[in-house]
Amino acid sequence: MGTATRFDSFLSNIRITTGDLVEARMRASNIASCLNSYYHNDSNVEWTYRIIGSYGKGTAVSPPRDVDMLFLPPVEIYYRFNGYSGNGQSALLQEVRSVLQSRYPSTSIRGDGQVVVVTFKSGHKVEVLPAWKANKSNKYIVPNTHDGGKWNTVDHDAEISNVENSDTRSRGNTRNLIKMMKVWQTYCNVPIKSLALELRSVSFLASWENYKKGTTYYDWMVRDFFGELIKKANSWCTIPGIDEKCMYHDDWLSKAESAYNRAIKACDYEASNNDAAAAEEWRKIFGAQYGY
Repeated sequence: MGTATRFDSFLSNIRITTGDLVEARMRASNIASCLNSYYHNDSNVEWTYRIIGSYGKGTAVSPPRDVDMLFLPPVEIYYRFNGYSGNGQSALLQEVRSVLQSRYPSTSIRGDGQVVVVTFKSGHKVEVLPAWKANKSNKYIVPNTHDGGKWNTVDHDAEISNVENSDTRSRGNTRNLIKMMKVWQTYCNVPIKSLALELRSVSFLASWENYKKGTTYYDWMVRDFFGELIKKANSWCTIPGIDEKCMYHDDWLSKAESAYNRAIKACDYEASNNDAAAAEEWRKIFGAQYGY
């Protein structure tokens, strides 16, 4: 079994299933319906929410992790909480939490920074981000409870386009690289943000000479990505569409260095047609989903 065949199999193993996709959409729709009944006095959910994050960008992996969604309350809700003398953003999340808790009384629901996290006992966890359109643009105003509370601006359309444009240019390699890095992140318990991996993948493939080659080159792609990621410790990049930085930090550095060294070994084994030894090294990075 050659390099391309094994990586094709790996990508197949981590592909989100139709059942997972249906469940993700159902959970988001049900949560939006609950919030709609409270904030809009209407169970129609067609225009008051949208799925963002990995499901919105086509980078979700199996087993499923979470579903990120925007929910759009009426604008008067923004003005009500903006008028608070102290951390209206936290009060907003607590109100959303209370509304959802009445619908899901036995489910763990909590506010966490910008979102309300609904942790179901099985299947997907859902992260709900209250949001309002910013001046008729594609950007949204969202709460942030840190530092006494503030409002942030996000542009999920720009983030999605950033991935989509890179994926088209690279003939599908961008999304595949992001998915593989998410598997590494989970399997090796790497303390790095998924957004950082995503932005780094797009930036890496913008200059990698084999950016549109097929899965035969995926051993080199993974190796070289780790090599470039290591160089970005404690640096930053701009988040698409907004004037905000995504900090890389360095908590993940030792694990990236370990993965890079294993990838170098795996590439050497690939070059000598020692498939079993190569697969063993890749499994140290990606776990059992990388088969042989």
